[in-house]
Amino acid sequence: MTTEPRESVTDCTRRSAMAAMAVGTIGAARTREAGAEQPQPKSRPRIAAVVTEYRKGSHGQGIIDRLMDGYGWQGGWHHPAVDVVSMYVDQRPKGDLTDERLARHPGLKVYPTIAEALTRGTDSLAVDGVMLIGEHGTYPRDAKGHRLYPRYPFFQQIVEVYRKTGKTAPVFNDKHLSWNWEWCRSMVDQARELDFPFLAGSSLPITWRIPEIETPQDAKIEEGVCIGYGGVDSYDFHGLESLQCMVERRKGGETGVSAVEAFRGDAVWKFLVEKSDGSKTRTRELFDACLCRSFRLSSPLPGYGNAFPDTSQLPALVRDPILYRITYNDGLIGNLFMMSGLVYDFTVAIRLEGGSTLSTQLNLPGLAPGQTLPNFFSPLAYYCESMFLTGKTPYPVERTLLTSGVLCTAVDLLASGQTRLDTPHLRTIAYQPPRESQFMRS
Repeated sequence: MTTEPRESVTDCTRRSAMAAMAVGTIGAARTREAGAEQPQPKSRPRIAAVVTEYRKGSHGQGIIDRLMDGYGWQGGWHHPAVDVVSMYVDQRPKGDLTDERLARHPGLKVYPTIAEALTRGTDSLAVDGVMLIGEHGTYPRDAKGHRLYPRYPFFQQIVEVYRKTGKTAPVFNDKHLSWNWEWCRSMVDQARELDFPFLAGSSLPITWRIPEIETPQDAKIEEGVCIGYGGVDSYDFHGLESLQCMVERRKGGETGVSAVEAFRGDAVWKFLVEKSDGSKTRTRELFDACLCRSFRLSSPLPGYGNAFPDTSQLPALVRDPILYRITYNDGLIGNLFMMSGLVYDFTVAIRLEGGSTLSTQLNLPGLAPGQTLPNFFSPLAYYCESMFLTGKTPYPVERTLLTSGVLCTAVDLLASGQTRLDTPHLRTIAYQPPRESQFMRS
């Protein structure tokens, strides 16, 4: 599945912009146009929600609530042009909100199986779209550190309904496709085989950026660095998608990945040491540029709220440093540093050919202490709604296939103690990113 190129809305009349949206050419720039609206189908698409759990703070609640009740958008309250009519909830822990949502939404019904949520008591597919949100819940970890979320088994149950009924509908899969590479590949292959729109991934590529910068289309990039926080097979996926959405716009588009390296502990610091003459390596310069974009950078000095850490101070701040180093087919080097204790946000810096550097923070409003709205879910809900209204994916699922594959490889490396693995299975994942920027503007 590919994404069609878009023309800028600034070059369109309102009528031409609406016509473009009707064929799936929706971008974040259009959402910023005064009065811009999504195309309206003849009838409101009916959506099935397949979630692992539905409690406050879960991805299921954060995304599906927006499709049911709306959210703040362009200075007004956006009421989605879709109806969530059925739901499957795998686990219902203390604080579960399912019954409250049922009482407040008379058109919503919860079903005991995924198949029934899609067929709604009939023998045919009875929904026009599926939201698969397999994040959060009490699921085991394997010996490698994977949280065994059932995204692939849930997807298979959805596809079984499609095969049995001979009908399909667009599917959104939250975060990475699976913890198992073969399953990731299978999900995308089955979507292609059955020819239904398949959207997936993190909220990071489409959230707000501070400053509002974009990689120039067809830029020549020498290296990229992302700094994030969190654990293995968790927030590291957010970091990979943060890096990928910035480097995929390089000349030739995405070409695939030839090798992945993974380091943990003291081995990480060797990539940040200065040269013998006291100068900094390119990786370290980009690392420092990322830190300078952070809003939540830990001070290395007691009593100081604004002090930049030097190399000798980093180990005291970061107890478990992790680095994923990615070699792309075209020679580009990408680095993801997971630096819990040093930062509590996601920043990216890239070095363009010629020596100039671009850097930004991919902001997640609503995660800081005292904030209650995870607003980064709003653009994600908007793009899902757009897919259900147009039948077109706003950005390619190959981005998430590639980042899922890198993550699977990196977790395997950390578990095995190896540091590098050639990745022939990732070499062939090539795609063209959307030409129009899709991240949110302030």
